[in-house]
Amino acid sequence: MLERQRGHLFPFLPVGLGIGTGLWFALPADPRGVHYGLVLLALACCAVALPFTSAGRPLVLMLASVLCGVLACGARVELVSAPVLSERYYGPVTGRVVDVDRSQAGALRITLDRVWLTGVPPPESPARVRISLQEGAVVHDPVPGDVVMVTAHLDAPGGAVEPGGFDFRRMAFFDALGAVGYARTPLLLWDEAAEGEARVGRLRAHLSAAIRRAIAGDAGAFAAGVLTGDRSGLSVDAVADLRDSSLAHLLAISGMNMAFLVGFTFGLLRYGLALVPPVALRVDSKKVAAAVSLAVACFYLLLSGANVATERAFIMVAVMLVAVLLDRLAITLRSVAIAGMILLLWQPEALLSPGFQMSFAATVALIAGFAAVNDRMLRRGVPWLARIGVTVVLASVIGGFATAPYAAAHFNRFTDYGLLANLLTGPVMGLVVMPAGAMAALLAPFGLAAPALWVMEQGCRWILFIADRIAGLDGAVTAIPAPPPQVLPVLTLGLVWLVLWGGRGRWLGLVPVMAAMALWTTAERPVLLVAGGGLVGVAGPEGRALSRARGEGFTARNWLENDGDLATQEEASARAGFVETGAGLVFGFAGRSGLLVRKGDPLPAGCGGHDLVVAPQGGVADETCLWLTDDILRATGTLAFYPTAQGVTVFSTHGTARIWSVPARHVLWPGDQ
Repeated sequence: MLERQRGHLFPFLPVGLGIGTGLWFALPADPRGVHYGLVLLALACCAVALPFTSAGRPLVLMLASVLCGVLACGARVELVSAPVLSERYYGPVTGRVVDVDRSQAGALRITLDRVWLTGVPPPESPARVRISLQEGAVVHDPVPGDVVMVTAHLDAPGGAVEPGGFDFRRMAFFDALGAVGYARTPLLLWDEAAEGEARVGRLRAHLSAAIRRAIAGDAGAFAAGVLTGDRSGLSVDAVADLRDSSLAHLLAISGMNMAFLVGFTFGLLRYGLALVPPVALRVDSKKVAAAVSLAVACFYLLLSGANVATERAFIMVAVMLVAVLLDRLAITLRSVAIAGMILLLWQPEALLSPGFQMSFAATVALIAGFAAVNDRMLRRGVPWLARIGVTVVLASVIGGFATAPYAAAHFNRFTDYGLLANLLTGPVMGLVVMPAGAMAALLAPFGLAAPALWVMEQGCRWILFIADRIAGLDGAVTAIPAPPPQVLPVLTLGLVWLVLWGGRGRWLGLVPVMAAMALWTTAERPVLLVAGGGLVGVAGPEGRALSRARGEGFTARNWLENDGDLATQEEASARAGFVETGAGLVFGFAGRSGLLVRKGDPLPAGCGGHDLVVAPQGGVADETCLWLTDDILRATGTLAFYPTAQGVTVFSTHGTARIWSVPARHVLWPGDQ
């Protein structure tokens, strides 16, 4: 069976790396040195066995790739490990600006390195901190390379907002982000960037500012976003429209943007040189175009900030262009496999990011889909003009279906009119916006960029217009509950088998796909969620009711999204679920009674007849109830309550012993052994 698959098995190597990486991240505790020693020993055994086996060689290589995935994670942890702020901090913060962006609330946000905190020894200072600048705090317009000072509130990055949810603290660990916070005082320039420092970042800021000066409003911010990756100028409404119309990927600097820019550069050079006979007869214009396009792609990668999707796109483009230089077939699943292996060995944590998953899902599906469709169109003699139209439609259909389950799992939403929005904007993006942007960059040194920027502006305004109209349609977004953690791995393995395995056996991949979708429909949500600061969410017939209309908005929004609920925090706080009493808010869950004691409410004597008391300010309970204070919740993280046949099961977000985790504190339910 394996012998018949020869020629189709190489793309399974990154799958093995992904399995090893996923297993490493799923561990409840960090592996120790002896464990890595055993993995190295197993890898050495694979290397020894490889020359002595023929039929089983693919299995040995697959096992070796799984082991390499585990080792890559261990090596990555050692490389990125950096101090994390141990306790809350308020005071002056000095550091060098390395990035400027905006938070989900629209506040300007800066990331600093070379951080200095008053009273914190340098060895214990975070390598990087991220600070949101509240209204009135932006006195100096920050540019990468500037050394700035601000008085800020800082704390260690928070963990997941609920058990099994997105773990921001894990992501921050791999980004060497040791503290996050906010500032309400003015941001001051301490020192300008030193000569030669942050050249790419400063160039990026300069180009973004120049584009926004030439193109007013959100259109200019969108143009800057697709060319430089700087999305800080976009309004909150524009970002929401792009997200709800399934057009946010246009700003991701992913495969589409890279392909449009490199494709335009390659075509311009190849056919431009062909128009000059003395040159065309003496040089290989195809290889010259490939070499220059590779340099353009490399510059674009650096300019855009090099996120995961851009890195994947660059590696894909680099493999393709090198194949052209070596007279090899350029676009194949092998090139995707090479890109996946490089990324997973270099940044294994990328496997868990939606950008990595959606980017590779779309790329693999497009290559496999068009390989089948193009052959059939050529055999049937479909005219070239019709093939172009079919290609435009199929690119949106295939890419949309491939990324839909990952977008739904990570963002808890399905954009019902996303296909229509992409069909209306995709050609404009590829034929107008990116070519005009490239021409503007070529003409800018001569002061002739204005006409190209005007053309680019019209394309950007059209995309934003479509995003606004599509997002405003009734039913534009359907909320999707968060799936159980097993769903995406099982679904992915099934889809990979469907694409990579040759012959009729590929249809066996439908079994895990169907199993994953069935498992998704059985997703169970907690009847009660309790977070620090007194935010409580109780499941009810109208949806989850929240104890507060404001405050802890990020947590509240994520709870509702994971429920598959499009309500705002204010709307959820108006739902039935809490009863106002003189002692606080009374709520019911799983046949039990709970009490939320807010600031200013009197503390009850003992438990006051309730099974659960949430009192952020403290207090002492008797043995008949579970009493949760803010100190306890900081130690346990958010608590999720699930009804069981035996009573209630409680899960904590701080339940693992990983290097990025907060040390857990176990809380016993009364009578629990």
